[in-house]
Amino acid sequence: MSTSLEQHIVKLLENGDKQALNLLYENYADSLYGVILKITRNEEIAQDALQESFVKIWKNSKRYDSSKAKLFTWLYRIAKNTAIDKLRSFNNRFEKEVQIDKSNVYILPTQNLNQDVIDLREHVGRLDNKYQIVLNALFFEGLTQQEASEELDIPLGTIKSRLKIGLRELKKVYDP
Repeated sequence: MSTSLEQHIVKLLENGDKQALNLLYENYADSLYGVILKITRNEEIAQDALQESFVKIWKNSKRYDSSKAKLFTWLYRIAKNTAIDKLRSFNNRFEKEVQIDKSNVYILPTQNLNQDVIDLREHVGRLDNKYQIVLNALFFEGLTQQEASEELDIPLGTIKSRLKIGLRELKKVYDP
């Protein structure tokens, strides 16, 4: 059985009265914050999740059905789900951040490198001039194939063919 306060809040919610939000916050914020904090274990995330929960509660207030759940149960579910979503979002963002201090990108194993094939520019310079021009434009100047075609006044199909042949010749150097 719900209390008269809960019934009053439900009526206000049904009518879209903003006073309902104030009463919800005054009477349930501390309990919901405790639930959220227990899930997130981070005060900043918990505060953010609590605020977001009240926004969701307000937006979905007309969907509340007292025959399906008590008011607190409904509030609890929204707060719990919001906290879980916030925690997942925070964890996903944290996992996607690049950890430079733990990266081994700049540690190159030199013992397995063939010192004869390291200098790419030198090997490109040994190709026929028509292939050198295309490879230099694409790889060292950073042009797209279309830009290289326009810049060098060479048809796009020719750029693609020379790139393919030039790369095939370089492959012979790097993968004999």
